[in-house]
Amino acid sequence: MRKIIKTAAALTAGITALAALAGCHGSRETDSFVMPGSFDESVKHEITFWAKNDTNKAQTNIYEKAIADFEALYPSITVNMRLYTDYGKIYNDVITNIPTRTTPNVCITYPDHIATYMTGENTVVELDGLMNDPKYGLGGSMVRFGSPSYGEMIPKFLNECRLAGHYYAVPYMRSSEACYINKDFVEKLGYTLPDTLTWDFVWEVSEAATEKNSDGTYKVNGQKVMIPFIYKSTDNMMITMLKQLGAGYSDSSGNIGLFSEETKNILYQVSEHVKSGAFSTFKISSYPGNFLNAGQCIFAVDSTAGATWMGTKATHHDISKDTIVDFETVVMTIPQYDPAHPQMISQGPSMCLFNKDDPQEVLASWLFMQFLLTNDVQTAYAETEGYVPVTSKAQTSPEYTEYLSLGGTDDDVHYSVKIDATKMVLNNIDNTFTTPVFNGSASLRDAASQLVESTAKSTRRKETIDEAYFEKLYADTSSLYRLDSISVEGKAELGELPAEAVALIVTLISVWCLILLYLGISALSKRKKRKKAQN
Repeated sequence: MRKIIKTAAALTAGITALAALAGCHGSRETDSFVMPGSFDESVKHEITFWAKNDTNKAQTNIYEKAIADFEALYPSITVNMRLYTDYGKIYNDVITNIPTRTTPNVCITYPDHIATYMTGENTVVELDGLMNDPKYGLGGSMVRFGSPSYGEMIPKFLNECRLAGHYYAVPYMRSSEACYINKDFVEKLGYTLPDTLTWDFVWEVSEAATEKNSDGTYKVNGQKVMIPFIYKSTDNMMITMLKQLGAGYSDSSGNIGLFSEETKNILYQVSEHVKSGAFSTFKISSYPGNFLNAGQCIFAVDSTAGATWMGTKATHHDISKDTIVDFETVVMTIPQYDPAHPQMISQGPSMCLFNKDDPQEVLASWLFMQFLLTNDVQTAYAETEGYVPVTSKAQTSPEYTEYLSLGGTDDDVHYSVKIDATKMVLNNIDNTFTTPVFNGSASLRDAASQLVESTAKSTRRKETIDEAYFEKLYADTSSLYRLDSISVEGKAELGELPAEAVALIVTLISVWCLILLYLGISALSKRKKRKKAQN
């Protein structure tokens, strides 16, 4: 009997080891792409490109021109573009199309989303080999356009595209967050802008701006509406504040540190300033640029990619012109806890490549993806908003240098607020950070936002904000975004188990069931023998 149990234990250990080799919970092995010896131009290829665009026609025109220019260089390749108004919609459509293997060839996306795409069977192409191929890689000898070399990619931006030790994307554009400030109102309240914004300064000025006249209007603007401080992306707000404090958020293994005392202290602060009317969010009050331009906000935090919506002379706006007030707009880094060591989030779209049965089709898609990194495309797209190019080749080009030097000479291409936002990012690249990426990191980001938004809404509803409130909020948010299934003993849970792992686990259970059955039968047989002997 002991021999049987020992054998079973050994079998269990062996099966467990095999299960470990089968991969992490839900992970998928990605085969390295095998580069063809040459690109076969005798075969016609149609590739699909999914991109994001809101209402900025200039960006659409840049995509269309890039496609036309690329097709002129490679007549055998046809690029079909599909535009989306939201990155979340691209993400949802990719997820929907993975099971049917109808993903696009090239997709504008974010690393958080790519981590989920990778749970499919060999879906996203590992780019290490493609990037370094001497003929068709970055700056390759057979590439027909001015592709940047590997060394000309901004290292910090490129490293943001590394997942599990490999490149699964290349950066397309980068931005960060900025605080757009009505300087006139700050000075009217008796304050002077510091060299670096701090949270204490912003909260103090915002509270001062809530003072009203006897008729109910606000003293600072004479209007009935004033929300001194509005933050567009509250996920970034929470993540950045935790980073600045050196507090936990998550690590690359999926261990979650969001639900902490530091987070709770931030939320208490949020509640305090929501209660006084000094603070609100985009989801509650609407777009911060609208309030800023109407003289109803002092500190508006939004992406530098939204700079053309900010200020008196803003190129874009959603409010009528007669409601826009005249004021001096100053662009600064977001508020800091430690001005000597500023921290700001790096954001902006990247591009990934999806695997297909035909290596020539993948190579054709890779060539197009590289074309979007050329100086003409990078510079033109960066000029539409407060983005910065992702290559040193474009950043140091005469065209881009001239563009920056002409800031303020007009209120269109060289709109001063946009140029100031761009320069702010360029001057702070070394102060930017990104969050760890794993399957589930997108949900964790949503949860970070949910904590701020829920606290703000509850405060506005005059609910009691105390320890019991946060205990329930933490539990509800974790359940809503299924965060309890992301981290399992420090391992990132990456969706459903692979078929091989399921088979091994089923085998393990079956073996133990047979052992228990054998033991039961043996015990019953011995009992019958004893009874027979007694009789």
